[in-house]
Amino acid sequence: MKPLLALLSLLALPVMAAEPTLYGRYEYIALPEIGETLKAKMDTGALTASLSAKDIERFQRNGEDWVRFRLATKDSDGKVYEHKLARMSKIKNRAEEEDDGGEGVDVTKRPVIDLEVCLGDTKRTVEVNLADRSSFNYPLLIGAKALRELGAAVNPARRFTAGKPAC
Repeated sequence: MKPLLALLSLLALPVMAAEPTLYGRYEYIALPEIGETLKAKMDTGALTASLSAKDIERFQRNGEDWVRFRLATKDSDGKVYEHKLARMSKIKNRAEEEDDGGEGVDVTKRPVIDLEVCLGDTKRTVEVNLADRSSFNYPLLIGAKALRELGAAVNPARRFTAGKPAC
């Protein structure tokens, strides 16, 4: 009976998760499938990751949904990328709040792909939505879901702590 009680007491112990790696608010992220390394904003306030893309077009291939796009970055060479579509997401863009309690929420649909990303020496496949971010300083935004997948925590006072990706 005592070995059984000992085993049960071990099962009751909390499982300790690995401590996250601390990164800066901005980091370099490699996208091996695209062959690019981009500056990214690590944004705990955003849910999903977002890649700056333009000329986004959905199409069918062998009965499956795919998406075709070009990178919308300063150094883009205009190359066309094709990737299997994971899903379509609904993104809420909040307009400035009005005193009258108006609607103020605009919903847009964005294509989402599963994309391999490399941060430091950590490589994971994460969901990334495609949207034209060319008016933003950083062409790649890493949201909370991707940060969790990467085992990352963010110190907003730091920048580029991981250096160039080494995956």
